[in-house]
Parts: sequence; structure tokens; C-alpha cells
Amino acid sequence: MATTQKSFLLGDRTEAHFTPDKIYSGGVPDDVYGGMIASLLDCHGTASAAAFAYRDRGRVMGDDGAPIRFVTASLQIDFRKPTPLGEELLITGTLKSLDGRKAQVSLSLSAAGVECAYGEMLAVELRA
Repeated sequence: MATTQKSFLLGDRTEAHFTPDKIYSGGVPDDVYGGMIASLLDCHGTASAAAFAYRDRGRVMGDDGAPIRFVTASLQIDFRKPTPLGEELLITGTLKSLDGRKAQVSLSLSAAGVECAYGEMLAVELRA
């Protein structure tokens, strides 16, 4: 069964871990299908944008203030290598810019130290 963890802010980057089960093959034995990779990058990217916004405002996630939420405005992905099933994946995010409601985040998905996919996201903060 797939395992997942939340996205965490660690210094200047975010990271999450996910171990995909064989149900995520999309018919290609031993490899994760592209839609699942896109979903992982999308989810981690918007969580990363929120984490960076919280930090920028001197807040922490889960505090008493109104939640800061982001949605995807654009996501561009380069699939670089096949992504193996059953192996823990590391998804990272690095903030490129935070300007008003817009956050640009660079994303990477790797397995065993090999980058399998790279993405660039523009996320927009939802209005309260």
C-alpha cells in the first residue's frame, strides 16, 4: 500500500516522502504513471507555497490565524527518468519568488537520489 507524509518546511526547502504502490502504474509495469507524478508535484507545490507564505509572515501552520491556502495557476513538468514503483520518493520544493498573492516554486521528485521529474509552479493565494 502507498504511504505518504505531509510536506514539511526544512530550512530553505520543503520535502515530502511517498512510496507508490503498484496500483499507480497506469499499466506500465514497475513505473509510476505521469498523472500520479503530476498530482504529487501539484499537491506538494501548493503546500510549499503556503509554508513559504507562513514563514514570510512570521507565522506557523496551525496557529490561531486564518489559514493561508494556495491553488495552482500553472504547473510545468519535465519527466526526466522513469519513476519506480515501491520505492520511497522524495519530493522537494524551493521558493523562487513570493510576490503578493503569487508564489513561484521549483519542484523535484526523485527516487534513490535520481531525479525523475522536475517542475515549475505558479501558485496563487486564495482570498480570505
